[in-house]
Amino acid sequence: MARRALFIEHDPASPGGPVWRQFEKRGYEIVRFNVVSRENYKSPNVKVEFPDFHNFDVIVPMGSPWGVWEDERIGNWLLPELEYIKAAHNSGIPILGICFGGQLMARALGGSVARGPRSELGWHMIVSDDKSLIGSGPWFQYHWDRWTLPPKATEIARSPIASQAFVCGRTLALQFHPEVDREVLDQWFTLDDSCVEVTHEGLDHKLLLAQTSYEENDAMVRAAQLVDNFLDKVAKNEPVLI
Repeated sequence: MARRALFIEHDPASPGGPVWRQFEKRGYEIVRFNVVSRENYKSPNVKVEFPDFHNFDVIVPMGSPWGVWEDERIGNWLLPELEYIKAAHNSGIPILGICFGGQLMARALGGSVARGPRSELGWHMIVSDDKSLIGSGPWFQYHWDRWTLPPKATEIARSPIASQAFVCGRTLALQFHPEVDREVLDQWFTLDDSCVEVTHEGLDHKLLLAQTSYEENDAMVRAAQLVDNFLDKVAKNEPVLI
């Protein structure tokens, strides 16, 4: 029986790109679970019945246009997801959290999440303490928030704006987006207000798409290597109970 990786897609435009493809190459069946549909995008505080996380071999909570600190805005599913993902972590299920998913893990494991001093958008280099686990990039960034580390976590990478990666047992949390290629970014820009957000930050979404096309081939290699590193190293760590 194939191993199964649950990708939790919090919004209606978060495909896994090269991250999906590498999990498939490693023999995983990709199971997609959407939290907020396109019709509910403007009112995301919906009721959600999550699948049983313990029925999966790996869990990959993805990004989101909402914040992990926005309890009132998305609390109907945010608070239950925090509870379920912590239980999965404590059960030893490997978890790869991406952007919102990384912030989700920070909060679930005892850290906190809040608005950062400014956004990080586009392709950026990071400082990595362990390049055999996480390379320096460039990686695609799209966030306004940042986490404080959980007490039992080890920070692996950072930028001048925010912590970029930590490991805690079999969890690897990322602030950046290894799944971004041109196709993924095209889908992001179909969401309401996404292009406006970029413009407000003084950037041109068409130039971001062009730069993503330029970076795509190398970025796919980095993403595949990151998935391999996660599966071969982090997923084999001893669990750390919270």
